[in-house]
Amino acid sequence: MYIIGIAGGTGSGKTTVVNTICKGLPLDEVCVISQDSYYKATDQLSFEERNKINFDHPNSIDFDLLIEHLKLLKKGHIIDQPVYSFVTHNRTKDVIKTYPRKVVIVEGILIFNNKTLLDLFDIKVFVHAQSDERLIRRIKRDISERGRDIEEVLNRYQSTLKPMHQQFIEPTKNYADIIIPNDRYNTVAIEILRSVINERL
Repeated sequence: MYIIGIAGGTGSGKTTVVNTICKGLPLDEVCVISQDSYYKATDQLSFEERNKINFDHPNSIDFDLLIEHLKLLKKGHIIDQPVYSFVTHNRTKDVIKTYPRKVVIVEGILIFNNKTLLDLFDIKVFVHAQSDERLIRRIKRDISERGRDIEEVLNRYQSTLKPMHQQFIEPTKNYADIIIPNDRYNTVAIEILRSVINERL
């Protein structure tokens, strides 16, 4: 099994890069795991308390479960990937049956912040985008998909997202084997990554 970690700031275009890579690969030999599925369960908290959680801090991630699941996949076991709701700020009762594949892609903003997880990646990719681009994408996504208003999105950006990016996400670019600038020139980097994956397959 070949495990690829794809990190980058919120709105940097990680999902687009993952989808672009997957398009050229056999569907039955690749699976994707999203860090967003592994935010900690918050059953014990009220909605008001959940709303105050800093989701851009490493402490919000259940790294232990994510690592356990990756190790199970490496051993050939099927896992139940959690499903997280950003509307309720909690895990739902649904799960995603995820089967072991030759290539596993793990994507998320904070996946390079845990040493044990970092060591599981055979190749590490960082998707870079300018801060104004990331903010615009975040605003569009949070309003259309997560039911937030513009004031809430901007307040969260200023109070947590921006400082957390500078503290926990941007520095992890140093761990990357490949840095993909998320603009019209990123096709070369993606093709190189595809070639590496195809060699493994």
